[in-house]
Amino acid sequence: MADSAARSDPARAVPPAAPVGGNQVALLQGGDELFPAMVAAMAAARHDVWLATYIFHDDGAGRLIADALLAAARRGVAVRVVVDGFGSHDTLPRLREWLAEPGVEFEVFRPMERWWSWLMPGQMRRLHQKLFVVDREVAFVGGINIIDDRNDLNHGWSAQPRYDFAVSVRGPLVAAVRTTAQAMWTRAHLGHLWRDEMLALASSRRPVDDALRLIRRLRGKGAVSPLTEDTQPMVAAFVVRDNVGQRRAIERAYVEAIRAARARVDIAVPYFYPGRAFRRSLRLAARRGVQVRLLLQGKVDYRIAAVAARALYEELRAHGVRIFEYTPAFLHAKVALVDDDWATVGSSNIDPLSLLVNLEANVVVRDHGFARVLGARFEDAFAASAEVTGPTQRVGWRGRLQRALVASMAAAYLRVAGITGRY
Repeated sequence: MADSAARSDPARAVPPAAPVGGNQVALLQGGDELFPAMVAAMAAARHDVWLATYIFHDDGAGRLIADALLAAARRGVAVRVVVDGFGSHDTLPRLREWLAEPGVEFEVFRPMERWWSWLMPGQMRRLHQKLFVVDREVAFVGGINIIDDRNDLNHGWSAQPRYDFAVSVRGPLVAAVRTTAQAMWTRAHLGHLWRDEMLALASSRRPVDDALRLIRRLRGKGAVSPLTEDTQPMVAAFVVRDNVGQRRAIERAYVEAIRAARARVDIAVPYFYPGRAFRRSLRLAARRGVQVRLLLQGKVDYRIAAVAARALYEELRAHGVRIFEYTPAFLHAKVALVDDDWATVGSSNIDPLSLLVNLEANVVVRDHGFARVLGARFEDAFAASAEVTGPTQRVGWRGRLQRALVASMAAAYLRVAGITGRY
């Protein structure tokens, strides 16, 4: 019976991430709050710094972080940085120039430096996580890339910063974030040194043990900590989406929280095209009286993403889901709040790329105080947004054709990325 349920609802296929108590989790809005906190943490670093990010840009914000990394390395701190080969493609020459100093080990995850790189298996599965860890003491997780909030790579500079969030974490959960950041750096490192690693394994006196140790490093095994007896001040879980054993972990965390919702579900995300199980959980929550509100893009960065999201508006609104479009600036946040004690902040959008393809990381927080802080930010954003109340898509055969085209494009992308089965 359990196997049958898992096949009918893919979100059930992965067990939920175990929470761990005794953490301090603080909400940070935008680079204006995140980057100074990162710099301060690096100034106090004694042992090591790990940074994994999708975009590391060569603007003022990128220079600020690069200078702090270099300052830490000059004091003898081990600095390891990994960036995604697609997200940071245009700035790789500058990054290599900036970070070419002793003590800094810079890696690129799945580089796209040759045209045939696009033909290699798995190239669509990008490193989309934003992780930063200092000395096993503090970690930062969220949706904020290393780029000025007012700088958009497609639309240029604007007066208003992107709407985006991260969290700082202290406590037992830091070890989980560190393990994952290490795994991402190691995977990129081995990508161009795999021959040396294989030769080392072949000549090892304990090849099986060394091979297993290497696999654990690559997978980030141990990235989810068990629940401890200490539940104060905050219980939190670090939830990773990968292509090994945690393929639907983030989706499951969302769906289970929505299914258990009693009063409210607020979600802010720029790219919204969830699968059947996710949409069904939203519809059922709204039908049983839960206030369900979505905060989506009003100022559009990618038109195809907006078309995909709006293709679902009528279906969701027909069941009582309220939809708001954020217009003051570009929306990049990936956050959610359920009732008054469940919240998540991370890198995962609610679309096929994030839920099934890319490597993502979210922090789930079970704490009333944190929920109040995030809830206040949500209310400010809803007040500054426009609620969708009228028709949003074509009717008749044109509307059906548009929805079918979006669904076909999503399915084709997933097939190319090697994803099969229902979404």
